[in-house]
Amino acid sequence: MSRIDESREFIPVRIAVLTVSDTRSIAEDRSGDTLVERLTGAGHVLAARAIVVDDRALIAAQLRDWIADPQVDVILSTGGTGLTGRDVTVEAHRDVYEKEIEAFGTVFTMVSMGKIGTSAVQSRACGGVAGGTYLFALPGSPGACRDAWDEILRWQLDYRHRPCNFVEIMPRLEEHKRRK
Repeated sequence: MSRIDESREFIPVRIAVLTVSDTRSIAEDRSGDTLVERLTGAGHVLAARAIVVDDRALIAAQLRDWIADPQVDVILSTGGTGLTGRDVTVEAHRDVYEKEIEAFGTVFTMVSMGKIGTSAVQSRACGGVAGGTYLFALPGSPGACRDAWDEILRWQLDYRHRPCNFVEIMPRLEEHKRRK
C-alpha cells in the first residue's frame, strides 16, 4: 500500500505547465490554474507556464525547449488528448519521448472510470521521459487535471512516497549517457 514516509525529507521538483488550446489565454486557463495551484500547494516550484495552439510541431518544440532547460524537471501539459482532428498533444509528446510510461495512461483511465465511467475511454492521457525530464499529457478539463494530480502525480512526485516514486529515480534517468 502507498504511504508517505515522514522520516524522509520532501524534495521540491520544478514543474512546467503547458496548456494546449486554440481559444484560451492565461486569464481563462482553468486547467492550467488547477495544476499550478496543486503543484505549488504541494510544495513544488512552478518553473514555467505557457499556452500553445493545437499544432503538433509547436507543442513538440515547446516540450523540447523545456526538456533542454535544466530548471525544468517535469512537464505537465493539459489539453489536446482527445479524439478530434485538432487533438495532437499525444502525438507531439510521443515525438519527443525517449521512453513512454505506459502505465500512467492505464492508471489515469482507472482513476477516470471511477469518476466519469466509460467516458474514460475517450482520453489518451500519457506519460514519458526525455532528456531526464518527466512529461505527462493530461486532458483539458479541470476535473481531469485534479484527478491526475490528486490520485497519481502528487504521490509519484513526492520523494517521501513509498514504496517508490519518480523523484528518487530522477538522477538515474540519463545514466545510459554515462556508460562507455
